[in-house]
Amino acid sequence: MSFTKSVRLYSVAIIMLLLSTGAKAFDLDSIGRDPKYVTSIIDRSQKAVDKLNLKNKKAALEVRNIIANRYFKLNDIYAVRDSLTKKAKATLTGKEKQEAVTAAENQKESALYRSHFAFPADLSLYLTDAQIETVKDVITYNVVMVTYTANLDMIPTLKDYEKVQILAWLKEAREFAMDAENSNKKHEAFGKYKGRINNYLSKQGYDLVKEREGWYKRIKARGGKI
Repeated sequence: MSFTKSVRLYSVAIIMLLLSTGAKAFDLDSIGRDPKYVTSIIDRSQKAVDKLNLKNKKAALEVRNIIANRYFKLNDIYAVRDSLTKKAKATLTGKEKQEAVTAAENQKESALYRSHFAFPADLSLYLTDAQIETVKDVITYNVVMVTYTANLDMIPTLKDYEKVQILAWLKEAREFAMDAENSNKKHEAFGKYKGRINNYLSKQGYDLVKEREGWYKRIKARGGKI
């Protein structure tokens, strides 16, 4: 038996044990938080769960808690960063202030990195790889597929390897967007990679101005809006 198959069978066994015994693997990390904030996060997380159409209510609840707890974790990480930054700016000056602000930012980055991979790992106890992709897309506003589809529509002559590269970069951007502190920062993460994609396409010989003009004409011709 291969290592991968062994891991998969082990994971399935753990999941069945959790579900059959009624054990709750992931409690909602809501203690001490504003009830209105908790409710908003639960509602936001449920939207991702609803896209999965999970039949098992227990599994659906666990997945919802995992997603909600990720939002809580991100909030805590950024709250610590903001607190340290505020204190540094209020009590320090000059080089010491800048070093303290930089240290707060570095601490935030370290915390994000340490916790980043735990999220999909926890989801993998209940979801397939494809379902985890769905969760990632929902919490990042489906920017990956919206942008990818737009690129394909704008440049119908894209080669297969170019499509692969574009999608790979968008999914890489999504990993950063997942850890961003708000919607604007999430879109900024994608924006950086959209710029990279445009540069790549230009180097591949595409005239993006002309491609975009032609795309807009096709959209209008089929009754769409730009």
